[in-house]
Amino acid sequence: MNFLDRSRTVAPPGWSRWLVPPAALAVHLSIGQAYAWSVFKPPLESALDLSGTASALPFQLGIVMLGLSAAFGGTLVERNGPRWAMFVSLVCFSSGFLVAALGAATGQFWLVVLGYGFIGGIGLGIGYISPVSTLIKWFPDRPGMATGIAIMGFGGGALIASPWSTGMLDGFGTDRSGIATAFLVHGVVYAAFMALGVLLVRIPPEGWLPAGWQPKRETRRLVTTAQVSARNALRTPQFWCLWVVLCMNVTAGIGILEKAAPMITDFFGETSVPVSTSAAAGFVALLSLANMGGRLLWSSTSDLIGRKNMYRVYLGAGALMYVVIARLGNDSKPLFVCCALLILSFYGGGFATAPAYLRDLFGTYQVGAIHGRLLTAWSTAGVLGPLIVNRVADAGERAGHSGPGLYTTSLVVMTVLLAVGFVANECIRPVHARFHETPRGHEAPEGGTARVHQDS
Repeated sequence: MNFLDRSRTVAPPGWSRWLVPPAALAVHLSIGQAYAWSVFKPPLESALDLSGTASALPFQLGIVMLGLSAAFGGTLVERNGPRWAMFVSLVCFSSGFLVAALGAATGQFWLVVLGYGFIGGIGLGIGYISPVSTLIKWFPDRPGMATGIAIMGFGGGALIASPWSTGMLDGFGTDRSGIATAFLVHGVVYAAFMALGVLLVRIPPEGWLPAGWQPKRETRRLVTTAQVSARNALRTPQFWCLWVVLCMNVTAGIGILEKAAPMITDFFGETSVPVSTSAAAGFVALLSLANMGGRLLWSSTSDLIGRKNMYRVYLGAGALMYVVIARLGNDSKPLFVCCALLILSFYGGGFATAPAYLRDLFGTYQVGAIHGRLLTAWSTAGVLGPLIVNRVADAGERAGHSGPGLYTTSLVVMTVLLAVGFVANECIRPVHARFHETPRGHEAPEGGTARVHQDS
């Protein structure tokens, strides 16, 4: 197992840093299958006699475990290196499918929940954060773009998994045996694909910098040259402000993502040209593309305009889009679709920009561990977003509402949440020097000399 040691992953002279993003993508495109869980919901409900709420449990537990495992495993990822982390992710994610296959074959749904949700969810969390700090160290000149490339893979994983899983279910059948076989194939194929990332990933040698590039004296107020440990980061108001920012942004985006097909159908169901089932499915595919594309586009843009300004766009423009949908959404299908696509691109961009924002505030010392702790905001939002939209819609149906009226209240709530996130983003300031690490790795004393670049 020495192959997994951090010391064995140091890149030799001449190693191209552009080989690291494909290694990250091999993992993220695999674990991004989580967004395609809905493909398995109808067959499971039929084969195991489950309710819609029950069939969502593996996915919900998976997202919760993603945040928890990223939070508790972040320090181990930093200590043991990206190859170890990717290997752990491979073992957990793939074995989760194998346990789920056993559950489907035997009709024991609790094994599906245990395998896909609990074991596989641990693989999701460790795999999600495994390449982050490595990419930031390889691309100090373009940290937003680097993390955007990798995290784009998580958003795009469903574009591969959804038709692939559907094709397997068509071929193997949608009974217990067919579902079990599909799970089994997923586990084996994803293990092989993720192994490419394990073999390819490298970390830069100590002190490495891109050829011809030298760190510039930053004039942006929130970009630090100091380093902050994960333990100290949790003691700063900046971390918790960013936690609120990410939670609000994700809650707003996932609310549309989880309810996308029925929402567009309800909005235009009473018009002269209602939305067909196939058109609703196409709308969901467009949202996935926006989610994926926004991760690279907006995170790369943040390298130019700064992270704080980028989140001002996510939260401010996102709130405006929700207002437009609430007031004018059912007047025009193109307007509704464009607003929803922007919201989902901001949703994806928020994920991809967060690691670079953390790097600006806390340095690269333990940015992977800090990012893991930040992802608990995702776990919270993964419960909040669908809960708000579904509870409001259910209440509206009981009250006799229909069409856009089912979503008016939830759209207002999402707008308010984005406004809360906007305020939290405005509260972010440079981290105080007392939280900085000294060159020997100990905490700087009160009034220490570690420096944050201020506006000139």
